[in-house]
Amino acid sequence: MIKGGRINVGGQAVLEGVMMRSPSALAVAVRKANGEVAVKESPWNSISARLPVLGLPFLRGSVVLLEALINGLDALSFSANQALEDEAEEEMGAWAIGLTIAASLALGMVLFMALPHYLSLLIGRLSGHPIGVTSFVFHLLDGLIKLILFIGYIWLISRIKEIGRLFEYHGAEHKSIFTYEAGQELTVENARGHTTLHPRCGTAFIIIVLLISILLFTVVFPLLGASRKGWAIQLMYIAIKIGLMFPIAGMAYELNRYASRHMDRLLLRAAVAPGLWVQRLTTREPSDDQIEIALIALKKTLQLEEAQRAGGTP
Repeated sequence: MIKGGRINVGGQAVLEGVMMRSPSALAVAVRKANGEVAVKESPWNSISARLPVLGLPFLRGSVVLLEALINGLDALSFSANQALEDEAEEEMGAWAIGLTIAASLALGMVLFMALPHYLSLLIGRLSGHPIGVTSFVFHLLDGLIKLILFIGYIWLISRIKEIGRLFEYHGAEHKSIFTYEAGQELTVENARGHTTLHPRCGTAFIIIVLLISILLFTVVFPLLGASRKGWAIQLMYIAIKIGLMFPIAGMAYELNRYASRHMDRLLLRAAVAPGLWVQRLTTREPSDDQIEIALIALKKTLQLEEAQRAGGTP
């Protein structure tokens, strides 16, 4: 056990495996086609360790989100190479990761920022009651469209066999982390009894971001006097929304983190409940061998974390 007690550990499902990350370490475990387990582990140093100001509350959320995206893509690249056993294919380089991140962000902005915004305007016009960005109804409608698109996207990709396997590993990741947080021995038997729904999951985070954005946009846009009309001017409003996503991510991260530690409080349970409901789509009950992979990644991460803190090597 790491000196000082348990630490925050997060993870991500990858192709036929799981990535786990602690404050100073990262490990990926993948089940290869021949049944062997491939492991990649490395020290992890957050940018907030070098720039402490970025580790302050309400700032660290955006940093954590960006770092999770970068680490996740790198872990996916490793898992794809191992799961497919294509040794001729090189791992994704830094430039490729950057391009993938840029493409993913661009697609996300179009699908979950621009499209819902313009659809909200269109629905208002077609209903005979045009609404603008200063209206609460507009942002509520915008949020509902985003939620429908998000759930629809998750449901659609879940029909793909490989994505179904990914969701099973997602469940294994959550069960393993719950076992660690409960102070139990990290065994398949102990992990099997835990739920696949975790309040600190990225899915729950996305839902909290959505709810906070509805409230914040409703307050900010009237203060900005954003009453101009026209389809072109809406691009500026969308740009403002994108800029506001950084403080929204910061607020969502703090709420998500606090709620996960105080789930005995009714109001906080209500705040994270929508994210847990959506996790029923993004997680599935894993098999024992999938839980085993998640536990391997977790154990490797904790071992490396302890070695990092001791100033040595595992």
